[in-house]
Amino acid sequence: MNLSLVDPFVLAQDIPETLTAKLRSSGTAVCIRFSRQGNLLASGTAKGAIAIFDLETNGVARKLRGHTPGRQVQSLSWSSSGRYLLSSSIDWKCILWDLQDGSRIRIINMGAPVFIAELHPHNHLTYVAARFENQPVIADMSQSVVRKRILSSVPQKTDDQVSEKQAAQDAKHFTTVTVFTPSGKHIIAGTTKGWLNIIETETGDIIYTTRLSPKALLLLRISASGRDLLINAADTIIRTVKLPDFADPRLDKDSIRLDVEHKFQDVVNRLSWNHVAFSSNADYVMASTLMNHDVYIWERGHGSLVKILEGPKEELGAVEWHPQRPFVAATGVESGRIYLWSVNTPQRWSALAPDFLEVEENIEYVEREDEFDIHPIEELHKRRLDQEDEEVDVLGVDPAKPGQVPHEFRMPVLLDIDASDSEDEMVAIGAGQYRRKSQAAEDTFDEDDEDGDNESTGQSARAPKRRRAD
Repeated sequence: MNLSLVDPFVLAQDIPETLTAKLRSSGTAVCIRFSRQGNLLASGTAKGAIAIFDLETNGVARKLRGHTPGRQVQSLSWSSSGRYLLSSSIDWKCILWDLQDGSRIRIINMGAPVFIAELHPHNHLTYVAARFENQPVIADMSQSVVRKRILSSVPQKTDDQVSEKQAAQDAKHFTTVTVFTPSGKHIIAGTTKGWLNIIETETGDIIYTTRLSPKALLLLRISASGRDLLINAADTIIRTVKLPDFADPRLDKDSIRLDVEHKFQDVVNRLSWNHVAFSSNADYVMASTLMNHDVYIWERGHGSLVKILEGPKEELGAVEWHPQRPFVAATGVESGRIYLWSVNTPQRWSALAPDFLEVEENIEYVEREDEFDIHPIEELHKRRLDQEDEEVDVLGVDPAKPGQVPHEFRMPVLLDIDASDSEDEMVAIGAGQYRRKSQAAEDTFDEDDEDGDNESTGQSARAPKRRRAD
């Protein structure tokens, strides 16, 4: 969008207001993730497919299939450049995708269903994964044979605190969620017993541990600055914690102290939270609710509720905040659609030209003396020829603006996206637009050609079959 056409007061708003769009991909969307640049939205479905949406057009830019059909995609993680995407599933596999051509770089069997897998912030060939009823793993894909290093979930304790009973309990202690710090030097892990562990990436040692909740930690999110941690626990309380600067080489692990800054909860209705997220600048905390269709937004400065986003009349699952704008995406639990909230931005058409003037009612127009003069045809023809001599650069690339990611990746747009294969039998009719198949139209097609593909375009092609009169 041209920022000069937007009201500057609207640009100052930092909370989305209204439901602006609905997206539909192949199947029921269960997890979503914005790319680091914010131009793409990845969606994983309950049937193992992945759809990449272009947020400029709200169209499906690419579809990825590699997980076992019918097995739900659990998590998605983008590389810093936006070229690579890591997906994990309950089919025990993690897949690293190259979005340049949609190919699968690596398929790794993790030996158990995967809760969540996160790429290293600076190395797309390294990731950490939390597995179901298993210990977390750091995987290194830089060589032909993937190297896996198992991490511990047991909190750090002294020798006198360890007994036979405690050792038996520790054997049932598992990690439910893991996330890298922005520097990649440390991993923050949450366990089934409510403990939070800080692990050194290079050595795999736990350098700090603390208990934040009597129940399991379900989700961890770190702000872009790396100084704020958001925790969703099974005890219906959302917590924020201030983190030390883990990128500081002078950091003393013995001086680390993690204290809860704010607690967000609904003390009246005792609502549970499906998913949580930070805003782009970490000034706000957002959460979707269990068995409810509202999205709650709190302001971190005072810990007060500032907005409840309303829209679809269904429970919302995963929620994500755009990394740069007041823009929120959420998945519908029942329909599987992706809902988008944003700021309503009326355009200022007076910004199109300096002499353009908006008027509220008709005014008398006074023409200039030479405004409608008739010029000779030869002169008009000469002007057109002069304009045709101007060279237009259609292949050059503008230099990156300050603050942009170096070597930023732009995913190629594919024009042969096949029709949706969702449970509702949807077919694509445009960029990001779908409709149900017409039963009357299907009756005129040959059953053998119903799923035929046109090899030249890659799109579904069905030719009507003439009926023979009896």
